[in-house]
Formats: sequence, C-alpha cells, structure tokens
Amino acid sequence: MKRTEKDAFIGELQEKLQGASAFYLTDFTGLNVKQMTQFRARLRKQGVEYVVVKNTLAQRAVQAIDLPDVASFFTGPTGVVIGREDAVAAAKAITDFAREFGDRPAVKVGIVERREYNADQVKKLAELPPREVLLAQIAGGLQAPMARLAGGMSQLLAGFARAVDALRQQKEGAGA
Repeated sequence: MKRTEKDAFIGELQEKLQGASAFYLTDFTGLNVKQMTQFRARLRKQGVEYVVVKNTLAQRAVQAIDLPDVASFFTGPTGVVIGREDAVAAAKAITDFAREFGDRPAVKVGIVERREYNADQVKKLAELPPREVLLAQIAGGLQAPMARLAGGMSQLLAGFARAVDALRQQKEGAGA
C-alpha cells in the first residue's frame, strides 16, 4: 500500500468513525470467507458497515479522534463494525451472528457515544429492545399520566354538571 493510499484509508476511517453512533472492534479469527460474507450481509441489512483494517493504520485513525484509548485492542485480525444510527442494532447483529457461529467474531471492545464498553457490556447492550420499542415505551409512560389526568378532569366536570343539574331541579321544585 502506497503512502497516499494509507493516508486516504486513515482519513476515510476517521470520517466513518466520527459519523458513527457506535463502533465495535472484533476478532474474526475462525470465520471462513462464506461466513464473513454472511456476516457482512446481516450487518448491511441493519444499516451497519464492516471494515477489516490494518491495525497500525486504524490506530493512527483513532488517535486523531476524541475517543477513549482503544489502541491496545488493535492486535491480531481486527474488523470494525460501524453503526451510524442505532448502536443496539449493531451490537445485536454481532452477538446474534456470534451465537450461531461459535462466538465468532469475538468482540474486543465497543465504543458507544464516545464511551468504552467491554465485550460483556456489549452483549448486555445487544439485549436491549430496539430503538423504536424503547421510544414507544417512553411514549406510553408519558401518555399514562396524561390519560389519568384527562379522566380525572372529565369526572370532575361530570360531577360539577350533576351538581348544577341537581341545584336546578331543587330550585324548580322550590319555585313550583
């Protein structure tokens, strides 16, 4: 690889990592070409990218970005799973695939929203419900008190209407 190609690769990787909500360093030892192709296809379905990197070039790319120090994880065969929008979807895709293929690829470390997560924490992250479900749960949680308030106000107004009606009937009965 020529110097200009190396510089271009470093710049491209920096751009991808800076635009990502999360990325995960994996060790793909033990996966054959067919399995790697399946892995990449599954990641693509989730909107996630997989890049096999040269460790020294990746270390240079990461050093120029404001991230936790993950340079020590660039040893052995390293692939970077880059999740642009949904950090959980990327973690879920990795762990689901690894479950089927003997814990391969193995997660070395994850960086989510500029914070470092070890392999166990990435597995726990993968167990979270998808983003849409979490948002629906939040919306439901916010809606419940509002619905109770609206129900209470409705009952209060109905009680007031009954009291006014009873008062009207009482005055009609007294005036007759």
